[in-house]
Order: sequence, then C-alpha cells, then structure tokens
Amino acid sequence: MTGKPPAPPAPKAADSDEEASPEGSIVRLLAEYLRPHRRTLALTVVLQIIGTIASLYVPTLNADLVNHGVATGDTAYVLRHGAFMLAVTVVQIAASGFAVYFGARTAMGLGRDLRADLFTQVQRFSATEMDRFGAPSLITRATNDITQIVTMLVMALTMLLTAPIAAIGGLALALSLDVPMTGVLLAAIPVVAVAIAFIVIAMVPASRVMQRCIDGINRVMREHITGIRVIRAFVRDGHEQQRFSEANAELTAASLRVGRVQAFFGATAMMFGNLTSIAIVWIGAGRIADGTMQIGDLIAFLTYAGMILGAVMMSMGVFMMAPRAKVAAGRIREVLDTDPSIANPAEPVTELAGLGELEVEGVTFRYAGAEEAVLRGVDLVARPGQTTAVIGSTGAGKTTLLHLIPRLFDVDAGHIRVDGVDVREMDRALIARTIGLVPQRAYLFSGTVGSNLRYGDPDASDDDLWRALETAQAAGFVRAMPDGLDTVIGQGGTTVSGGQRQRLAIARTLVARPKVYLFDDSFSALDTATDAALRAALARDIADAAQVIVAQRVSTIRDADRIVVLDAGRVAGTGTHEELLAGNAVYAEIVNSQLTLQEAL
Repeated sequence: MTGKPPAPPAPKAADSDEEASPEGSIVRLLAEYLRPHRRTLALTVVLQIIGTIASLYVPTLNADLVNHGVATGDTAYVLRHGAFMLAVTVVQIAASGFAVYFGARTAMGLGRDLRADLFTQVQRFSATEMDRFGAPSLITRATNDITQIVTMLVMALTMLLTAPIAAIGGLALALSLDVPMTGVLLAAIPVVAVAIAFIVIAMVPASRVMQRCIDGINRVMREHITGIRVIRAFVRDGHEQQRFSEANAELTAASLRVGRVQAFFGATAMMFGNLTSIAIVWIGAGRIADGTMQIGDLIAFLTYAGMILGAVMMSMGVFMMAPRAKVAAGRIREVLDTDPSIANPAEPVTELAGLGELEVEGVTFRYAGAEEAVLRGVDLVARPGQTTAVIGSTGAGKTTLLHLIPRLFDVDAGHIRVDGVDVREMDRALIARTIGLVPQRAYLFSGTVGSNLRYGDPDASDDDLWRALETAQAAGFVRAMPDGLDTVIGQGGTTVSGGQRQRLAIARTLVARPKVYLFDDSFSALDTATDAALRAALARDIADAAQVIVAQRVSTIRDADRIVVLDAGRVAGTGTHEELLAGNAVYAEIVNSQLTLQEAL
C-alpha cells in the first residue's frame, strides 16, 4: 500500500492549431457523435431524397403542361396536370420541411452531446491541463467552436444532402430534354467546382487565424471583467481599452479576410451561373425558332439548370462553412483526446482505516517548463488532533505544497500519504472526503449562501450549515443578510467582502467534515480579533482532525503544535515557536520582521 504507485500517463504535448486540425478530425468527430442519432439521421436522408425527387419531377410536369396543355389550349389537360403538380408540390414541401426539422434536431443533439463531453473532460483536467489550454480558449471551444460545427451540420443535412441528388437528377433530366444544350451545363459546373476548391484552400488558414483571434478577445474580456476593481483602482481604463481595441482589430481583420474570400469566390460562382442561364436562353431561343425545341422544354431546361447550379451553390455554402468547422473540430478533438495528467488509479483505495494522519516524505516538485524545482525533499507530518503550520517567505513553495496534498498536482518524487496510503492510490472521491482545502483565493459560486456551503456536503441540513458558520465566525453576518442562508451570492463572491468570503469558504470546508484540513493563508483578510476567535473555535470544533495551516502572519501560527519553516523550497527547520525562535535563523528573521522582541517572546 505504501509503495510508489505507477506513474500516471504523461500529458500529450500541446499541439498548435495547425496540428490540431487533421483532415479526418471533423469526419471522425461527426461519425462518433452522430452514431446515437442514426435513426433520426436516416429519416432526414429519406425525407430529403423524397423532397428532392419531387422537386425534380415538377419541371417535367410543367413542360408537359405547357407543351400539351397551354400550347394547344387544352384546358382539361391543364387542370388535370395542374392538380397533379400541386399534389407533388405538397409532397415536396412536406418532405423538405420535416427533413429540415429532423436535420436541425440531429445537429442540436450532436451539439448538446459535444458540450456535455467537453465539460466532463474539462472537469477531469488537472491544473496542468488548465494552464496548457487556458480558460478563454476552453470557453471558446465549448461555445463558438461547437456552434461552428452545429451550423455546418445543419447546412449539410438541409442542403448538402439534396445537392448531389438535385445535380445528378437534374443533369439526367436535362439530358433527356435536349442533349446539345446540356453541354452548356457540363461546361459551367467545373468552373464553379474550381471556385469551391479555391474557397476551401483559402479558408482553412484564415479560419485558424480567426479562431485564435476569438480566443484572444475572450481572454482580454475575461481579464477585464474579473480584474475590473484593479483596473479602476489604478485608473488603467485607457490601457485596457487599448488592449481590447488591438484584439478587436485583429479579429476584425481576420473576419474581413474570411469575408473577402467568401465574397470573391461566391460572386465568381454566381456570375458563371448567370452567364450559364443567359447562354441557355440564347441557344434555346434559336432552337425554338428553327423548331427543334419546344418552349415548355426550354422552361424545364432553365429550371433544371437553376436546380443544378443551385445545388452547386448550396454545396459551396457548406464548403464555405467547412474550413471553420474543420478547425473547430480539431480544437475540440484536441481537448477530448488529451489524457489528464492526474487520473484515478485502476484499482483505487476507497476507504481509510485511520483517523487522518498526513505524511509528506521527500517531496520534490517542478512545474512544467520550469528550470528549477519549487520543492526539494520536503518532509512533514500532521497528526490527528494537532495543528501543523507552514511558514516561509514569498515563493518558498507553501501553496504548492498544499496543492500537492489533495493531488491537484502529482509529485515528481517522494510520497504524500494519508493513514499510510499514497494519495496517488486513493479514489478521487475519497481524497475529497478526507482532505479539505481552503484555498488562498476564496471563490464562491453564483447561487445562495446555502448552495455554496453545500458544495462541502450536498446532504447537509440547515443546522449543519449554521454550526459550520458559527465555527467560521460567519453566522453573525449571514443572519444579518436579508434572506439568511437563502441570500443570493454573486459569481466569485463579489457581493460580500474579502473577509466574509474567506469565512464562508472555511465554513464550506467545515461542512464536509474531512479528516485533514488545509488552510492556505485563509485568515489573511481577517482582523486580529476575528482571527483569534476563529482559531479558538477551530481548536474546539475540529480538535480530532489534523490541521495544516499556511500563513504569513506569525501571530496566526505561533501556537501551532509544530511549525515547518520553508526556505527556497526546502525545509529549513521544524519545531515549536519557542524552539525555532531560539535556534532557527530563517524563522527568527521572519518573526523579527513582524513582532517586537517582547511580542515574540
């Protein structure tokens, strides 16, 4: 149980957008996520085929009606064929309408499944993967990128499915009407196809740049919104406006490049389509004049030409969307295919027999890309019923050490054990039940005071919440709120002060009742009196648990059972306040910088 567990799979190397967009990404993604919707997809295809065949039959009926009814003045024939044409048209409209409905439903279902899987995957990511992708990029991938794929799929199911049937069927029927004039269509189609090919070639790199620009503007917006108080405090509105203007200009320029490509080749294809219609009318007029073609056949031929060229144009609309959807699929696939660097073990330990003794042995850790390790050979023991404090200068590695204990990162060397079991062998749910971390930056979710506290235990009663609030010295201000536990909290906890936010975060962890409590400088926003009252309440209410406290203030940790002094990632000393003050130069220097000699003693 205490041996070193197998190392988790290494994370895949970060790919560039170019590497994340293989040709098969979107095909593979669609094949995988359309499989559960195959029945609806099959129904959409059948309805599109019926609708397209019906629309192809109408021009032939119209030609017969003109040639044998209108031209000869046979009213009965006109009425009879007109009624049949109306019936075929109703079938075409109904089939096409239902095909659009089921196609859109299929695409939206795919989008729903993609978002759910992407969210689930991000939930499994450790801090390493979050740093690699970045929050703005992940948000863009879950929203804009999925929207690109869904939009392209809607267009494909409503337009691209009908295009080959309409093109091939229209060409065959046009050929049956007049073979020589069909040559005009055969000459026009390759020209439009070349235009489509150029669109695809030009749009792929432009789309990659555009998606990166969207990431950039989302990053600026997110930083501006979350850092608005700092911006106001330093009166940096102008600087932030300049940053946004630059990101906005880059996105605008990228969008214009994409728009210019679409406009140029779209106009080119449209021009050739119109020239084809002119050529058909010109040649057809001559053939009608010499009696080799009937006017009804010319009308039908023009209709088929419009359908064929329309099918090609519809295909071009899909192909215009395809490059952006392809890039988006690659970016989504990159997230879905990334193996989390911290994964649940194959056979995890799900229960612990002890009371929660924490042992840190020879721990070394270095952040990805860093030249030097943040922690080197760190040892620490936190026993149930005792308080262990960690103190050191800024950058000594205190917060990193606390993040390693609940396995937010994995150690490079050494072991972190709870009751003799390495945390890398423990089930993630067991870690959450056993180790409670109050982070340095307390974060509250949008909701109510009660819903935030129940993150610690969803089944906690109101009495449990009030007990935790009493211990955290937060019951007073919560009772003073308009709705008590039902008072609405803004996202991030912006509707409460920093000290209130810290106490609510402490109460949230107390609700979970873990065996080991980790307080990462969690009392920094509290005044001295509240700090002392809180520590006294903790000593009383969680006396049986192991506590590890990281703090900057000596007054917060001087009464701890054991104090660990970190200096440049190494343990510089361990002992009580009096022992370290007498024999540890690093600790003595920290104490002397904060307290007078009389206060220190």
